[in-house]
Amino acid sequence: MYARVTCIHVKPEKVKEAIKLYEASVVPAAEAQKGFQGALLLTDASSGHGMTITFWDNERHALENERNLYYQNQLVKFMPYFSAPPTREGFEVSLRVDPSDV
Repeated sequence: MYARVTCIHVKPEKVKEAIKLYEASVVPAAEAQKGFQGALLLTDASSGHGMTITFWDNERHALENERNLYYQNQLVKFMPYFSAPPTREGFEVSLRVDPSDV
């Protein structure tokens, strides 16, 4: 499994709107992408800092949806909300523990 982590800085007064947009628009678009395995959106409402972590079955599929512009098209939707440019990194998922594993 592969994870793409995008760090974001949203205007604090826009955090709730950005969360709604993520749920209503980004999630359905991600679900349509080949290899999509899930997502997390983490936010700090007081500072506007957050991150989204999307999970892909492999690095190839994560990079493929950047080449087909899915990723870029999602970021564009948030331009009015950002207070700083987002950054992204990719990681191999080395360990994942689900509640059923405990």
